[in-house]
Amino acid sequence: MESHDAHEPPPKRRRKAPGSASTYVFRPLLEDIALAPDDYPAKVQITCVELWEGNLYIGTSAAEILHYVALPPEPADNTASPSYIFASRLQPTTTSTSSPSPGVQQVLVLPKVAKACVLCNGTLTFYSLPELSPAFGNTVVSGCSWIGGENLNASDGEDEAGQVVMICIKSRIRLVRIGDDARRIKNIEYPACLTVARRDNFACVADAQAYALLDVENQQKISLFPISSLDENAHGGQVEDISAKSDSSRPSSAVGDPRGHGRSRSLGTFVGGLGRRSPQSRSQERSGRDTPEPGLRAASPLRLSHDQPRSDSVPGEAGGTLSVSDKPLPAPPDRSSQKGGQTVVAPSSAQLIPHVCSPTPGEFLLTTGTTPEEPGVGIFVNLEGDVVRGTLQFDRYPTSVIVDGYVSDAAMSSGGMGKSEDIFVLASSIQNRDDGDREVIEIRKADADNDDGNEHLDVPFPFEEDNSDEAGTIVGHARLRSLLSDTSASFPEVGDMLGLVRLRVPDHGSVRINQPEKSKSANESREKEEKVFAQRLGSRSSRLVLWSGSSIWWLVRNPLVLRLDGAIDACIEAPLDSSQTRAHRGEILRIVSSVSEFEVETETEFLTLKYIRQKTGIILLADTLSRNPSSSGITPTELRALEDQLVESGLDPRIVLSMLPLLGQEIVESPQGIWIHGGLTGVIEQYTHLSSSTFGISDGPFKHNEWSNLIKRYLASWRQRKGFGSIADESEVFQSVDAALLHLLLHQDDQHSPRTGIPQASRSELYSLVDTGVDCFERAVVLLEQYRRLYVLSRLYQSRKLAGKVLQTWRRIVEGEADAGNELRDGENEIRKYLAKIRDVTLIQEYGTWLARRNPALGVQIFAEDSSRVKFVPQEVVRLLKDQAPDAVKVYLEHLVFGKKKGQYANDLITYYLDSVLDVLEASDEARSILAQSYESYRALQTPKPTYRQFIMDNAVSATWWQDRLRLLELLGGSHGADLSFDLSQILTRIEPYEEDLVPESIILDGRQGRHQQALRLLTHGLGDYHTAINYCLMGGASIFHPISGSLTPSEASTREDQATLFGYLLTEFLTIEDTNNRLERTSELLERFGGWYDVGHVLDLIPETWSVELIEGFLMSAFRTLLRDRNEAMVVKALSGAENLQVAAEMVEKIRLEGPRVEAKQ
Repeated sequence: MESHDAHEPPPKRRRKAPGSASTYVFRPLLEDIALAPDDYPAKVQITCVELWEGNLYIGTSAAEILHYVALPPEPADNTASPSYIFASRLQPTTTSTSSPSPGVQQVLVLPKVAKACVLCNGTLTFYSLPELSPAFGNTVVSGCSWIGGENLNASDGEDEAGQVVMICIKSRIRLVRIGDDARRIKNIEYPACLTVARRDNFACVADAQAYALLDVENQQKISLFPISSLDENAHGGQVEDISAKSDSSRPSSAVGDPRGHGRSRSLGTFVGGLGRRSPQSRSQERSGRDTPEPGLRAASPLRLSHDQPRSDSVPGEAGGTLSVSDKPLPAPPDRSSQKGGQTVVAPSSAQLIPHVCSPTPGEFLLTTGTTPEEPGVGIFVNLEGDVVRGTLQFDRYPTSVIVDGYVSDAAMSSGGMGKSEDIFVLASSIQNRDDGDREVIEIRKADADNDDGNEHLDVPFPFEEDNSDEAGTIVGHARLRSLLSDTSASFPEVGDMLGLVRLRVPDHGSVRINQPEKSKSANESREKEEKVFAQRLGSRSSRLVLWSGSSIWWLVRNPLVLRLDGAIDACIEAPLDSSQTRAHRGEILRIVSSVSEFEVETETEFLTLKYIRQKTGIILLADTLSRNPSSSGITPTELRALEDQLVESGLDPRIVLSMLPLLGQEIVESPQGIWIHGGLTGVIEQYTHLSSSTFGISDGPFKHNEWSNLIKRYLASWRQRKGFGSIADESEVFQSVDAALLHLLLHQDDQHSPRTGIPQASRSELYSLVDTGVDCFERAVVLLEQYRRLYVLSRLYQSRKLAGKVLQTWRRIVEGEADAGNELRDGENEIRKYLAKIRDVTLIQEYGTWLARRNPALGVQIFAEDSSRVKFVPQEVVRLLKDQAPDAVKVYLEHLVFGKKKGQYANDLITYYLDSVLDVLEASDEARSILAQSYESYRALQTPKPTYRQFIMDNAVSATWWQDRLRLLELLGGSHGADLSFDLSQILTRIEPYEEDLVPESIILDGRQGRHQQALRLLTHGLGDYHTAINYCLMGGASIFHPISGSLTPSEASTREDQATLFGYLLTEFLTIEDTNNRLERTSELLERFGGWYDVGHVLDLIPETWSVELIEGFLMSAFRTLLRDRNEAMVVKALSGAENLQVAAEMVEKIRLEGPRVEAKQ
């Protein structure tokens, strides 16, 4: 073994395909390896590769094995992959004399027993791992065509004595257990086997012509179908017993059964059409686990004659070794030769390479076709030989096939198609292109239709036209293999996409929180943390390799984020910074739909789906913004899909706002800024100028109702997330959302409201927003002031319980400041209602007195309202009103007395009225003249005439003092009930100088003092109000005014004697009326209507003798009738009393008779 610098690998080259949607990508393992030993004449290529625990074994066509050892990357560098250094070169033992030699055909590593089986030039040798030192005493097996067939279903702890492999020699397959030694278990009579895949006791094998299914335990074979559908000699479905066959005879008889014959017919029918038409496939549930591909990749010699002698030796169980002749192998037919671990067949229409893989624990994948240049077909068979699943269509018959994927243990144990990773079938082939032949990897899903998910991946090195060595032997091209150990491949671009970076928000005049100096270091620290976190997101493991010539590449599953990102980029027709940008919305939505069905299992997958949803949301938003929603053909369904995508993506709403000029100014940033996935920054930055060039800064796209409604619903959905702890920068996010929604509603209402006062839909939403409270309070105040929406501003203050601000705003509206919404209809009354609900005494006094000055009748209710939360003492209110709103004092007292029926405040009110009236009378002769004129005018009226009270009300003067006098008369006269109390002496003292001017007041006060005769004299002679005088008598002098409503209570009614006395006074006054006619009329009427209250004799004594009897005829007739009625009533009563006396006497006599006589003895 030797080592030198020539074998050091070249520096790693990162090949990145941004936006690649391919399922697999290439990563270099080793390139430009020095394969040829010194002075080796022929061209050397890699023939096989294996990796185990950091040991890389490379077999070459020069019959050598190159051993490389992996060096791990630096611990701090999560993006680096292991590097490999050359360790040694091994020339395996070979006994073949055939020429030319194929070199190292297989390196089979058995990790459980730390052994390696090396097949080189048809000779099998054994080595110990990892340094490949000879094992089993340099034991060799000659005439071997293939080795492998380890049980793919074996668990880690199974078969502790060793690992069982299948060694394919010329005439048979030999089962050997490799452990401390190599021991034969049994022979299986299947000659010239080229490849095997085994699951427990069932092995799928192939020779140069056909496939077969072997039961290695029961020694039975089921013939399946030919490798080439043009081979008419092969018959499938036959069941053969191969346990009793001799070494020199090839099994030819078949032990058939009905199932075997039926299978023969079905397989023949199935394979018969291959190469002439594309087989149909169907989707099936996938199951399986990762399985290595068999080591052989190309065809071996045609089936040898079975009567030729052969020799081999393997340490045996009975005699130490099992021996056969050492006679050299016969030369293969001329039309084929071996090279590079495979037999490359000379041009023949029927010679194809058999491929056997096992994608799941119960299935084998076989390939068949017609010629290497024609399409190939992959067929799945189960352990009974029946065709299952659908078929796989390959564009050309593959040169190598592997499977990648696994089935979960739960699915295996249940025997069903449980949850599993996608199983992919990868096949290498040569494709004809317009620019020449090209080696490609065809990628097929095992459970997909032929037309669903087919991919082609170009190999990373050019196709070599001349693939023959100096001897003219055709050598193989690119080959695929699944290794024992996997490695980690780094995708830094994944971290670049999914890692968080700080977004530089476009400057729309944003509202920002100033960044303290100390936050700069915090941002730098976070950037470092995000980079470290992102580095571990882009790591993927793989065990698939591709080699050709002198280079080896890893074949790694492309991270989901790169595949989806590439698919999305393919849906965009032009860069986002172009005004002609158009996105295939249907394709993007299809990608989104597929993502929604993905089940997340890792953190990277979670971030991937989040990133994809956010990117598709941004692209759809940008595409929609570049069009006019009302005329671009964008349907409401598409707008709803955009809205759903924005909501479900979880994209920071501030990013959406940054794309909308009108709302971009509402963005609020924390000192740490806005952090998003790095892959989104380019999309956003490229878009920044599109909206400003397409729309005006003032309104953006919101002149279209469709846009406004979409963004409103989007922002409203974000508001529902308040309180969720998972939202980063929650305070700033919801400040931005609330401000943007408020701004949009104000803009929409301002644009579309007809100013009729009828609430619009946007206005209702606006009210609902401010009523429920917003996080952007200061910004909301600025916006509402800017749009002159004072009433909405007051509602905002109400949501914060800022009573002072509410009242201040309403006061501004009431005093005439412009309110664009014109929503406060009855501002003064609203203020009154609001003051009744609050408890702030200072505010109530301030705005109560302000309102009392503007509207005394409404303002005083604030201090007298029973439902108010704050109660005021009337005396304090009076003092407050006298100081702040003097004009409201009277109104307040009137409200207490008349409205609240609180008679205890009548004296205060009377005093106020007296002050008002007396001040005027004292200062104004005109007022006195008005009073005197009113008396004279009333007396001049002819009867019948209204009462004086009615007269002065009908002819009221608009002066305040006149109205006060009317209210004073009502209070003094008892119009509001007799329970009103006032200081009579004080009033008399103040009125006394004005008795001649205030006649009605003097009458009322005389009546209150019991001076009824004086009161009646003033009524009769001072006013001439005869009707009121009569009422005065009937009411017993209580009042000259009846109550406004209701009737007199019994306590208020006077006795008949009192009334008779008052009527006597009134008759006396009527008899002294100056006007004779008036005197006669009033007296006659009084006696005729109320004669019952007078004594006839007394009246006759008062009436002058000069009066004619006719004047008092009515009174006399009434008096006489009364006297006669009284006499008759007395006679009737007397007669009834006499009859009653006789009746009682008769009853007494009857009782005496019944009792009889009784003698009472004298004691």
